[in-house]
Amino acid sequence: MKRLLFIILIIASFQATAQEPKINPKAAKAYNDAIAQLQDGFIKDAIPLLGKAIEYEPHFVDAWLSLAGVYGELKDYQKAVDHYEKAREMDTAYFKFYNLPYAIDLAGLGRFEDAAKAIDTFLAIPSLNDKSVKSAMYWKSCYSFAIDYKQKHPATDYVFTPENLGDSINSNRPEVYPSFTIDDSTFVFTRHELDGRETFMMSRRIQDGFSTSVPIKGQLNEEPSKGAINISQDGEWLVFAGNFPGKGYGNYDIFISYNTPQGWSVPINLGENINTDFWESSPSLSPDKNALYFSSNRPGGYGGKDIYVSYRSANGKWLPAQNLGPSINTAGDEIEPFIHADNSTLYFTSNGLPGYGGLDIFLTRKDANGKWQTPENLGYPINTISDQESIFISADGATGYYASDRSDTRGGLDLYKFNMRNDIRPIKTLYVQGTVYNAETKQTIPCAVELTDNATQKLITKVQTDETGFYFITLPVGTDYTFTVNRKGFLFYSDLYNLGNKDADSIYVKDIPLQPIAVNAVGVLKNIQFETNAATLEPVSLIELDKLLQLLTDNVTIKVQINGHTDNTGTDARNNQLSLDRAKAVADYLASKGIDPKRLTWKGFGASKPVAENTTEQGKALNRRTEFVIIGL
Repeated sequence: MKRLLFIILIIASFQATAQEPKINPKAAKAYNDAIAQLQDGFIKDAIPLLGKAIEYEPHFVDAWLSLAGVYGELKDYQKAVDHYEKAREMDTAYFKFYNLPYAIDLAGLGRFEDAAKAIDTFLAIPSLNDKSVKSAMYWKSCYSFAIDYKQKHPATDYVFTPENLGDSINSNRPEVYPSFTIDDSTFVFTRHELDGRETFMMSRRIQDGFSTSVPIKGQLNEEPSKGAINISQDGEWLVFAGNFPGKGYGNYDIFISYNTPQGWSVPINLGENINTDFWESSPSLSPDKNALYFSSNRPGGYGGKDIYVSYRSANGKWLPAQNLGPSINTAGDEIEPFIHADNSTLYFTSNGLPGYGGLDIFLTRKDANGKWQTPENLGYPINTISDQESIFISADGATGYYASDRSDTRGGLDLYKFNMRNDIRPIKTLYVQGTVYNAETKQTIPCAVELTDNATQKLITKVQTDETGFYFITLPVGTDYTFTVNRKGFLFYSDLYNLGNKDADSIYVKDIPLQPIAVNAVGVLKNIQFETNAATLEPVSLIELDKLLQLLTDNVTIKVQINGHTDNTGTDARNNQLSLDRAKAVADYLASKGIDPKRLTWKGFGASKPVAENTTEQGKALNRRTEFVIIGL
């Protein structure tokens, strides 16, 4: 409406200079009625009235200009440009004041070079007021950015065709903040109701789209004043912004609700390490639920609204939020962060970074040291002269979802989906799930599951299971990991998981049995590796050895025997000696880290105790193993 009001003011200021000194009375009445409709905010109702004015007076320049403004407001940019150019043909001198809205509509069509020329023509008008110059210079900078971006990103075969998610999701009210679980089965979003209430909605994936969305059940929707919502990748948590009287620190705070057998729990304020008496909103959970990204306008930032992150400590408490810094935050607003399932690509919205005008969507990626790189604009036509808001990217990185008020909207902002351009896609991921349980009783065990990158020996993620022992982890493809679990009263669990050659966007199940600590309990070190035909430990072995070291350190009376085994390649004598040397190498490492040698013994069994056939490479690999046995408590 701002642009329409600007056009109306121009018409009022310059109508005396119109080409036609006398207007058909019927045309004048239709025109004046249309302007009244525009001033009252009834944009579409003005179209037939302006059409009548033109019908009565084909050379009625102001009617052509006003109709162009209406179509521009409705984002029908082609009709807007056509009507502006028709008016320009009638009166070039009079039209010069309309080059600013004309340029905006040209840019709406992606014709940024033409838009820049129109802006220059507008700026050449003598004695423009400061407000007009400031507005024109702002748009000129946007078009310069667009032209430069186009030059740096050569044309490809990418076609941007956003698809409205349809009547099962969208209504005649604005819908924003789409969020999906990792398997895309559950979809939540926010709907702004007519009475000012904000309702959290939920839909399920069905064969041909989405089920009809319904309000989320439970106490989440009892309070009317809410905002952004985000569902965890495993579907177990909902984090959202709310302004609940008596339950917050002031303005909007971030709350959490848990998925329980009885339904969604009572919302809980996430506390003073995240919330302040200022505005906090647009939360986004990392896939491992150990980081929470959000936006806040609290003092001490770089602009109006900045993006922050809070990390969850080992005891489940959220640590004090940290500003993401000046490489991301600007003097403008940075809002609506979305951390992808790859845990390395962050999308967000900004009006402070160079872009196409208003709010644009950007992405930033973590480098090898975990530092966020310079943000990248997603480019036209994903970003346009209009505001782009609340993006979500599917787990496979192929589909984007966002809120927009395109020409086919049901009303205000609708939710759309589109294919992601290859260069702005996140890292491909896969996900692993399973249950931790007692190997003897089969009862499930809540605990923490750690994953370590075998190549770097760095801990990638530590995930706490739920109360039923269930865990869920998303991981980048192309890497081999070691899974480890430490739980008091049990032998630590460790297993090599080769995911380097697994397909992306797939589910892998890894159930984890834990062996209670007891005499004769056996633990298998599945990722102890030695140099070929030698007893020298490879660096990757330290991942498991340090877990065994921790077990012995935490239980100072335990005595263990290290058993070495080989496959049947080579002579028995050589295999017996090699297995003994390798078992001793493990014991020597533990002793070098402070474990009393009296608690350590070792034996080599060569190929005498195979656990698999030695006829295949896979079987031989299983037989080349190192075990530890509890021989004393």
